[in-house]
Amino acid sequence: MRRDSRIQAFKMIFERYFTQQPVDDELWQELKDKDVDFAKEIISAYTQNKECIEKKIESLLVGYTIDRVHKIDLALISEAITEIDYIKTPAPIVINEIVEIAKKYSTPESPKFINGVLAKAVRGN
Repeated sequence: MRRDSRIQAFKMIFERYFTQQPVDDELWQELKDKDVDFAKEIISAYTQNKECIEKKIESLLVGYTIDRVHKIDLALISEAITEIDYIKTPAPIVINEIVEIAKKYSTPESPKFINGVLAKAVRGN
């Protein structure tokens, strides 16, 4: 299931905010074979485009900087923008999936915040 890939990619992106160590092979083992390829595609695209992704997120925020965004929310938004902009998954699918993941992993306010940021990203600011 692609949600499992997205969750794993989100966890790895989140980890990047705290360490630059290579991704532990043990993290990949949590996924089924077909899910690993999709998660690796997301991580690869994120790693190659991190600066552009963060600049885009910064441009979408109103009234504060990227440093003030909860790191879990930042990782989820980064994963979504990576998938929409670089993997070309349809935005409605990605936004729905990321909002559902946020409901499980972040604060009660986060799904609404993330949905708003991603909707603005899709509209083009």
